[in-house]
Parts: sequence; structure tokens; C-alpha cells
Amino acid sequence: MNAEGSKTEHKTKTKGKGRVLQVIFGCGRIGYAVAKELKGRGIEVVIVDIDEKKVELLKEEDFIAFVCDISDPEIISKIISEGEPETVFILSNDSEVNKKAVNNAKEMLPHAYLVVRAIGPMDKEDLKELGVDVVLSIPDVTARTAIEYLKSVKSLKKAKELTSMIEEIKGRKKGKGKLGIIVHDSPDSDAIASALALKQIAKHVGISADILYRGEIGHHVNRAFVNILGIEMRSIEHEDELKGYDKLALIDATVPGANNPLPAPPEGNVNIIIDHHASNNKGNVHADFFDVRTDNGATSTIMTRYLQELDIPVDKVLATALLHGIRTDTSGFKRETHPSDFSAAAFLHLKADRDLLEQLETPPMSTEMLNVVGNAILHKKIKGSYLITNVGAVANRDAIPQAANYLLNLEGISTVIVMGLYEEMIYVSGRSKDVRVNIGDAFVRAFGGIGSAGGHATMAAAQIQLGIFSGIKDKDTIIQLVEDAVSKRFLSVMKEEKSE
Repeated sequence: MNAEGSKTEHKTKTKGKGRVLQVIFGCGRIGYAVAKELKGRGIEVVIVDIDEKKVELLKEEDFIAFVCDISDPEIISKIISEGEPETVFILSNDSEVNKKAVNNAKEMLPHAYLVVRAIGPMDKEDLKELGVDVVLSIPDVTARTAIEYLKSVKSLKKAKELTSMIEEIKGRKKGKGKLGIIVHDSPDSDAIASALALKQIAKHVGISADILYRGEIGHHVNRAFVNILGIEMRSIEHEDELKGYDKLALIDATVPGANNPLPAPPEGNVNIIIDHHASNNKGNVHADFFDVRTDNGATSTIMTRYLQELDIPVDKVLATALLHGIRTDTSGFKRETHPSDFSAAAFLHLKADRDLLEQLETPPMSTEMLNVVGNAILHKKIKGSYLITNVGAVANRDAIPQAANYLLNLEGISTVIVMGLYEEMIYVSGRSKDVRVNIGDAFVRAFGGIGSAGGHATMAAAQIQLGIFSGIKDKDTIIQLVEDAVSKRFLSVMKEEKSE
């Protein structure tokens, strides 16, 4: 049994023998703060300090307190007479005294948890070697607390800026204005959930909003997502349809005109941009409100934080949508996941509908999808641990990344490239589990000059216009020519990366 298990077992056996106590050795400013916090939670505390006046004051506050040098082993016997020490906080500002107290506690209270204050940089390693459970570095804790507090303040300020931006519509239209929330073409769960959250924020300040998209919601999981949750969305084909909105927001994307119905900059500038993807085009894009947080694994995480900061009620449909958005964009918390994603998911989990989540995460595979995966397997070419394939012409472009996800599970395959023809565009999807490869960067280098490309370390996508191939009527010939060009470009980039 490990040390952690041994401690837990001992506490279970000895709780009935007497009171369970938390012990504080050294009651300076830090020790006193810990004591007050524990007492406020109804937890019994015993305090040991060498300062007689301090101990008298502590007793006046109804603490159990002793006057003693905390490095004296005899004090532990006195403490045991009061009850069973569960945790010993050793918090004096004397490094050597703290270490002596640690040795005494390790010998006489082997099952107690030890939380010890580190005084200098060398203390951290020394205390770890002594086997303490928690090394408390006050400068580190203070710095982390200050940074977290700053993040919270900045986040709240950003949330208020967002609502102020939306509320400006009231002034223009005397309460009758409308916000257009634009998501990328053929939107995924993260984009749709994030747009739904922004719609809720707009509603909170008295502004109505529409969620707008172009193309189709082709992925069977995303279609199920919209249908099961009853999310209202408006399909648009032309940018002229956006003129009826007083303000426009672009969600889960950063560049107007790139895979969305907006015109390209400078004509396509929008009022609000919120995303979690890094963009190299920020300098060319203007937005009155611009919030791109790359330290979030999903835009749904950012939107959840807005809702929390603004204290806006989150019903079960919105909570379910956002939680599903986070799960899908982080691949079940296995890809590009950050602490903020876990925090948001924990908040949403308590509010989400688990039955709806189950329906969303286990939708049936369509016959069309099965055929695309079959074509991907049939035409696959394997070069080392790379698998490159084409699926031909598809009726649903979302089947291409789904096929890439499926093929990445094959034994011995670390990187998958799947390409297909949809209308007048070649779509390329990449997936990788090779830690040495950043497939997003590789796609930008390989295809950025002939189309649009981007992604993360483990997943990427590219769109390439047919160009000179558009005059060829035989689609099989087009696919073969494109496959040769795409394969050559990608493998050339990967060869360059390995040689660097």
C-alpha cells in the first residue's frame, strides 16, 4: 500500500478514539490566517507558538494553544492528549526549526499529513526529500493568487465590455434592433453552442439575436445536436442578408470571409469577434470587441466564463450545449485542453441534462458516412506511419474529417491526411498523434500559399480552389491530380521539418 492509502486507512480506524485535530506549528500572520479559516469552517485547531503573549491572545479567542518551541518533540505528546492530529501545518519563518519539526512529526505522527512552509528556494527540495505532503511557498502562492485575481478582474471587465457593446443597439433602434451572430460554414458543436450562449447574453440585456450560418450542418453529430436541443438557426447564402442586422458578431472564427458568409476585410469587418484559435490575420481585421483566448480549448469555455462573470442564468439546454461543445472540441479533454476547460465543464456538468448528452454523443452513423470511410480505406496509401487517402466527390464535406478521425485509430498510423472534392473545392483534413509533429503548422506551410489552411498540433484543415483543374470534366482525373499534388506538398514539408 502507498503512503496515501496508508494515511487514509489509519484515519478511518482512529477517528473514533477521540477528536480529530488540525495542528498549527508557528502562528505568525500566515499561521493565524490558516487557523481562522479552519475555525470558521467548524474544524478544531490546536496551535503551538513560542510567543507567550500571542498564545494568551489565541486562548482568548477560544483556540487550544500551547507555548513551546515547535522543534521540541515533547509538544507532540501534549497534542496527542487533546485528540488525533490529522494534518500538521508547520508555518514558522525559521527554516531549520521547521525541518526539525518535520522530523519529529514524521517519527511520532507517521500518519498525519504535513503541510510545511518553505522559507528559501533551497527549502523546497529539502522538504520534498523529507517526505512532506505539501510544500507551501508563500511567494509562489501569493504570485499565483495575484495572477488569478488579475485574470478574474480582466475577465469581468471584458464581459462588461461585451454587454455594453450589445446594449448600444438599443440606443440606435430604441429597443427594436437586432444582433446577427455568425458562425463558420457548416458549423460544429462548439461554434453553435457558443453562438447560443451569446444569444442568451444578448437576451439578458434586452436585445434579440439570430444565429446565422452558410452551407449545411452536414456532420451527423452536429445535425443531432441542433435537432435534439431545438436550437434555432438561420441559413443564409448571400452577404446582403446581413444588412438587416444592427451589429454583427463572428463566433469561433477570427477572419471575416474565411469560411464564413462575411465579405473579406476591409469590407467584412464586424463588431464582435470571439474565438479560441490563434490567427495570423489579426492586424488585417477590425472589430470593436476582439477577444481571442488561445489558452482555452474551446470557444464554449470562453462563453461559459462570460455567463459566470455576468451571473446570467444557464438552463439545462444551454449547459448541455456548452458542455458538449467543450467535449467535442477537446476530443473528450484529450486534445488542446487547458485548466479553464475543466473548470467550465465542472460548472456546466451540474446543470446539464445527462440524458440529452448521451443522445448527442452516441448518434447513429449514416450510410453516407459509412461509404466515405469505405472509400478512404480503399484508396489509402501508407508511407511509414503516414496514411494519405482520397474519398472522391462527397455530398457532405463533414464526412472528410470524420474519416480522418476513424483512420487515425489504425495500428501503426500516427498521421492521417484525407482529401475529398465538394462542389468546386478540395477539402483536406489532417489528424496526428505524433508528438513530434504540429500538423496545423505543417498544413499552413504546405497549403497556405494555394488556399486557406490552419489548425492545432493534432488536427488541421485546408481548403483549395480547383483553379486550373476546374475545366476537367472527369472527377476521377481531378481527384487523382489533386491527390498527387497534395501528397507531394505535405510530404515535402514533413521532410523539411525532420531535417531542421
